[in-house]
Amino acid sequence: MIGLFLGDTDFPEIVLKKIKKLKKEYFIIDFSKNNKFKRDKNSYRISIGKFGKIINLIKEKKCKKVLFAGKIAKPNFTSLRLDFKGIYYMPSVIRASKIGDAAIIKSIINILANEGIKVISSIYFNPELSLKKGNYTKTKPNKNDNNSIEKAKNYFNKINSLDHIQALVVKDERIIAKEGRQGTKKMLSKVKKNSKGILIKLPKNKQDLRMDLPTVGLQTLKDIKKYGLKGLVLKSKRNIFLDKKEVINFANKNKIFVKVI
Repeated sequence: MIGLFLGDTDFPEIVLKKIKKLKKEYFIIDFSKNNKFKRDKNSYRISIGKFGKIINLIKEKKCKKVLFAGKIAKPNFTSLRLDFKGIYYMPSVIRASKIGDAAIIKSIINILANEGIKVISSIYFNPELSLKKGNYTKTKPNKNDNNSIEKAKNYFNKINSLDHIQALVVKDERIIAKEGRQGTKKMLSKVKKNSKGILIKLPKNKQDLRMDLPTVGLQTLKDIKKYGLKGLVLKSKRNIFLDKKEVINFANKNKIFVKVI
């Protein structure tokens, strides 16, 4: 039996589809904004403040492992209804929320660990969604591009593992844009059109790989084209890569490189 904490984006549905294909027993704790898994008979809608109810459900199911998939948004703490364990644990979640969304999930992982519940990697059942090192397109980065990529790598190695930054745009060995709390798309919209920069999406130094892995898909490539970038760089086995065939075809058609380092 596997417990699934599912949020928003397409990734949770891909995880669920794979688990059903593998005929694994599962149940869902639906943390999505609009209760997107309500039609699944194994789904439970439980407020993040009801830690007692969440933990009791996991133990009733005799579940030892859970998995987080998708974006779990910061809750409105002033309107949360708390049970006894929620009152006990919520201060740590509130403190974490001041750091970022990733820190909220990390605090929940720590709470579950305290209750003897193990959290496994979000791609445990979907290893095919991460890529190995290499160039995946006909177009490849040049020497100057590779120097810029090294600049971005050094930056990611220095930032905090719970910081919200998961993406940068680099050009000519300079960082010209950093992802904020509003995400990659918003960052790209602020980049000068046809900048010929490179989008770098890497996990942060010492990032907990059980959660919040940088995710790309066809829409990411469409945004790269829209804002005039020349390439995308990911980390080997440290990203979620959706729509692989469509992404590579689109990149080749538009002379965009995709490199995994």
